[in-house]
Amino acid sequence: MTAGAVYSQGWTLDDVRWDAFDPSKVDADLLAAVKAAALVEYNAADYVAYLKRVFAGSSPEMLADIEHWGVEETQHGLALGRWAERADPNFSLEEAFARFRAGYKPPHFLSDDTTSVRGSRRGEMIARCVVESGTSSYYSAMRDAADEPVLKEIAGRIAADEFRHYKLFLDTLEKQDEPELPFWRRIIVAITRVNEADDDELSFAYYCANVPARQEAERPYMREAYARASYAKSIPLYRRHHIHKLAQMIAKAVGASPQGAFAKLASTVLWHVLRARAGLNTVRTQAA
Repeated sequence: MTAGAVYSQGWTLDDVRWDAFDPSKVDADLLAAVKAAALVEYNAADYVAYLKRVFAGSSPEMLADIEHWGVEETQHGLALGRWAERADPNFSLEEAFARFRAGYKPPHFLSDDTTSVRGSRRGEMIARCVVESGTSSYYSAMRDAADEPVLKEIAGRIAADEFRHYKLFLDTLEKQDEPELPFWRRIIVAITRVNEADDDELSFAYYCANVPARQEAERPYMREAYARASYAKSIPLYRRHHIHKLAQMIAKAVGASPQGAFAKLASTVLWHVLRARAGLNTVRTQAA
């Protein structure tokens, strides 16, 4: 199976070639990143509930698309979690997820507010496009970095799904009957969503996935430390072409040319910002 394999929509866990799993090719750093990603993906139900509130009154087709998106995201978490459990028999997706779910409760998930935290449905879809741009690029990078054949397949399947999700949200953005957001406002929404990668979701997922419950007292959660630990495992997977594709997708979502000056500048800035977050070329965090 090549790194560039193209996967169609509608796969299930039974389609994965689990019998090809090779424990000798499991990379410890990549395993830590996969465990964290599994928890984030598996938490799709909260995002589905939030999006259905924001898009209440939309067409049945739109609401069904949100539901289907959530089903596929949950499957991503299950696939990554099953692989991690094979790679590390001490890891339990359900146990780690229970800890993550108990501790990660952003206000907009708990609220009954029907207004997007981005201020509008258009803003929400720009933010979702940014997220899907990031996940499509991330799993493409994971696919290309993985030597273990089952993880390579899973990452490839997820990357293809995430690209389709990006197109779904981009189409939804273009169909909104709200007034178009000015370009500067679209840029702010995109930058804000990129910066939210520093919030508790990724760092706490990394903590719950990689620090056993029995060690919580001696290794308490510290957001900044575990954010650095998470970045140190995930960011080195990227190569410049992954970041360039990410920047092109974000540029299209905000209404800029994917081949224009904005995309090229965004690619350069993202590359340096992500490497700085990972502490590359510096002393790495001791939290890992």
